[in-house]
Amino acid sequence: MRRSSTAPSHTAASGAGLVLLGAFFVQWSASIAVPAIGAVGGLATSGWRFLFGAIVLMALVRPKLGRWTREQWQGATILGVATGFMNIAFFQAIGRIHLGTAVAIEFMGPFLVAVIAKRSWRHLAFGLIAVAGVVALARPGGGLTWVGAVYAAGAGAGWAAYTFASHHVGRAIDGFGGLAVAMSVSSLMTVCFIFPSLSAVSNSPSLLGRFLVMSIMATVIGFSCELQALRRLPPSDVAVLLSLNPAVAFLVGWVFLGQAVRPLDIVGMVLVVLAGAAVTRDAAGRASTLAL
Repeated sequence: MRRSSTAPSHTAASGAGLVLLGAFFVQWSASIAVPAIGAVGGLATSGWRFLFGAIVLMALVRPKLGRWTREQWQGATILGVATGFMNIAFFQAIGRIHLGTAVAIEFMGPFLVAVIAKRSWRHLAFGLIAVAGVVALARPGGGLTWVGAVYAAGAGAGWAAYTFASHHVGRAIDGFGGLAVAMSVSSLMTVCFIFPSLSAVSNSPSLLGRFLVMSIMATVIGFSCELQALRRLPPSDVAVLLSLNPAVAFLVGWVFLGQAVRPLDIVGMVLVVLAGAAVTRDAAGRASTLAL
């Protein structure tokens, strides 16, 4: 009896750890993207990241596409479109407002997923604690522009769709073949944006290397971690755990970009971490009860 309850608890903890690891790599790659956005713009940056990410994933995974069903193709395509839209909007946002602020606003998308898919008032309370933390992190009145906020909100809508689509692909397609095809779809959506930057990139090997590193960190490692997490936990739990992204983004912005962190930011980070820890414990307890 004890052994049967341990595995689900371990699964919930590993799922939360994967969300945190994915958040670190995705936000670190975003900090690397900031100088690139200044050089070639947000749209071109999105295009280069998806292009390299798709090439690396397809080379590593080499999915057996001839065996796929229509449902698997549809799921991977929807995930690719959602991811492409999310990243286009996000890079437009961080080109205008602080990284942490953009991610804080973007989190409203996953929060809506948590509200829509909530199982109890307890779960909703965890989401509200996370939202309180996100509001604290959003730097009200501090360098926030309407255009940047609208792009960040659009990225949040894409993030909500990405959460559901990634969960579906993780269940329908074994391994990382679904992610590889989805990133290829995202690349097809954004490849047209790279053409105006071809001259600048060809004359700057360091910029090309930056795009490659970003792609491996976010598209290959970060998204793979989130896909694995969504295989272990339902979207409603992962949606609240994604509130860790704003906290990670502020830490990354502070360490790598020199962006200031205020006392209110610390409060916000504490709140989202508490919400994430509560969801992880709740998911582990629920899974253990089902196993019994």
